[in-house]
Amino acid sequence: MAVCIAVPNEVTPGEKRVSLVPEVVQHLTKSGVEVVVESGAGARSGYPDATYTAAGARLVPDRSTVFGGAAIVLKVQPPTLEEVGWMKSGTVVVALMNASRNLDRVAKMRDAKLTAFALELLPRITRAQSMDVLSSQATAAGYRAMLIGADLCPKFFPMLTTAAGTIRPAKALILGAGVAGLMAIATARRLGAVVEAYDVRRAAGEQVRSLGAKFLELQINAEGAGGYARELTDDEKKQEQVMVAKAVAAADVIVTTAAIPGRKAPVLVRREMVASMRPGSVLVDLAAESGGNCELTKPGEEVVVDGVTIAGPLNLPSQLPFHASQMFAKNLESFLTLLLTKEHTLVTDYSDEILAASVLVSNGAVTHKPTADLLAKGAA
Repeated sequence: MAVCIAVPNEVTPGEKRVSLVPEVVQHLTKSGVEVVVESGAGARSGYPDATYTAAGARLVPDRSTVFGGAAIVLKVQPPTLEEVGWMKSGTVVVALMNASRNLDRVAKMRDAKLTAFALELLPRITRAQSMDVLSSQATAAGYRAMLIGADLCPKFFPMLTTAAGTIRPAKALILGAGVAGLMAIATARRLGAVVEAYDVRRAAGEQVRSLGAKFLELQINAEGAGGYARELTDDEKKQEQVMVAKAVAAADVIVTTAAIPGRKAPVLVRREMVASMRPGSVLVDLAAESGGNCELTKPGEEVVVDGVTIAGPLNLPSQLPFHASQMFAKNLESFLTLLLTKEHTLVTDYSDEILAASVLVSNGAVTHKPTADLLAKGAA
């Protein structure tokens, strides 16, 4: 009997993405998998119900039925407590779980004997690149962040020669040259700005320069595990702050993207650095959800301090839901190749290194040790 995959509506406020798009649904249904889609699941991302039925999905209007009849539930955001209650024991749920912020949901999934995979725990290895939702969604976030910066900036981005004289190009500064930062750099360059970027990982310099931006360098190599940056020492932080402060003061638009997995975001732009910025300058903080790279960032708000606008947008990929959903769905399609056998039944062995790294809950236990430790600490 073919396995049934459910695609429910996302109910998290502000979330417009959908876990599977019709193109991927068609691939699955043609291979013999049953796909059930909750009515309206793709409407906010530009995928109406008719496109899902044309792809071979079965539409179901009742939410509890969508969850209760599925072997696999695919979501963008973690399931709510109510949604967990609708799923039968043994159901596999795949989503961005953000476990440390949703311990009550993790505990309920454990007690309901669900199997939960957290997409943010996927290992940074070559085999997992096609499943890497963090990278695909960071692409959308970096692009959108620079458009926000351009919208809030009172200047043209490109150099213009007009009858009224020559307009100098805007100066953009990107702090953190991961996937989001590189997309922000590329977008700023396409808009015509002069771009500088900084990252503590020396290896990022080649990528920054390949996009036509200037790379700000310290004689520091802070390459960490898994392609992320390690935390700087106190002396390295002082050197960094002097260099960054000079670049911040000269910038018209700043996009900050620095993050440390599982930790509060590092503060790169302090209050006194904001005071050195010109009135009309803009800072867009992509790390707002994890504390912010700017000391004055307020998550989900735009604040103006001494004429400088500081934006702390949340869930930027959801502001580009059509393509963000498309990329997310492609990632899930790749992940499903590990969860399903050639006969389209669920695998029961999670020894594959990708599954082993990303399984959060299984057989009534929290298998991700940092999350299990947090739950144990909360119960103590």
